[in-house]
Amino acid sequence: MVTLGWPRYLNEALSTTNPSPLITVTPQGLYCAPGDFHIDPWRPVERALITHAHGDHARSGSRRYLGARAGESLLHRRLGADAVIDTLEYGERLTLNDVTVSFHPAGHVLGSAQIRIEHKGEVWVVSGDYKRAPDPTCAPFEVVRCDTFITEATFGLPIYRWDDTRLVAEDILKWWHTNRESGRSAVLFCYALGKAQRILAELARLTDRPVFVHGALNSLVEAYREAGVHMLPTQLVSEVEKGTSFAGALVLAPPSAGGSTWMRRFGEHETGFASGWMRVRGNRRRRGFDRGFVLSDHADWPDLLRTVAETRAERVLVTHGYSEPLAHYLRDGGVDAAPLATPFEGEAED
Repeated sequence: MVTLGWPRYLNEALSTTNPSPLITVTPQGLYCAPGDFHIDPWRPVERALITHAHGDHARSGSRRYLGARAGESLLHRRLGADAVIDTLEYGERLTLNDVTVSFHPAGHVLGSAQIRIEHKGEVWVVSGDYKRAPDPTCAPFEVVRCDTFITEATFGLPIYRWDDTRLVAEDILKWWHTNRESGRSAVLFCYALGKAQRILAELARLTDRPVFVHGALNSLVEAYREAGVHMLPTQLVSEVEKGTSFAGALVLAPPSAGGSTWMRRFGEHETGFASGWMRVRGNRRRRGFDRGFVLSDHADWPDLLRTVAETRAERVLVTHGYSEPLAHYLRDGGVDAAPLATPFEGEAED
């Protein structure tokens, strides 16, 4: 997708059938003029409504933020302790000028939300990132009826279809057990916010063994514990005395730790990566992982289509990922749909 001159391209897509769209695009990002706020802006603004705490959605520098109360702790960790963050409970309504906004569960990570925007009887919903699969670490996705739905499309291709999460967790446990019996450690790479905590919570249904974690994960794991999420006990790798063997251990680490000197302490080990990107086997081979576990915090292809249908939206705008293919498929099915290019169309955190 061509992204040069993206604000004009976006506004053309937004106004194809609506000459005065409720949401337009400025150089700072998606903007609601009647309410005078931006949604997940990529540059500092006066008021930013934030769908969740991942770095491609929550960026520092804005004067004031508004988000879902369940994600307040994570937003402060992302944006800084001094950031001015107002929050609403899921479903609670707030009027900004003459626009009514509310946050609704997106099922993506702790505190993630879709943003419902209502003005003069017209309703838009910005999905942020979302998934429909069960997740013990966050509130489940809520379908919100709307006139216009702005949906993500991180995995917007038919190849992306997820297996039952419990089966994936059992597969991870078996892999851990096999390495334990062979005297190896198992280093599982996963994203620090959302995926690591989900793995710890899913494994807690199957075992009570403690897990070692990289320092980049620790603060976020503790934030989930403070929110009441039940997970396996964890210990920082950095707190283990030098020379101690990690044979038989499961270690969770961010992808950035792969290939670093930090890995030397684990001796003989196997590596794995938990991500929806592992659905394509070539991705595992190219990245040099011993195992790939298909576990995503985004909606797969069937759930993207199901969600669009359930919102009953008359118009669908598709962003963040495979936006062109999904919009094309929806148009072929009779849906008024168009892609929205943004500066963040590459591989997202999963």
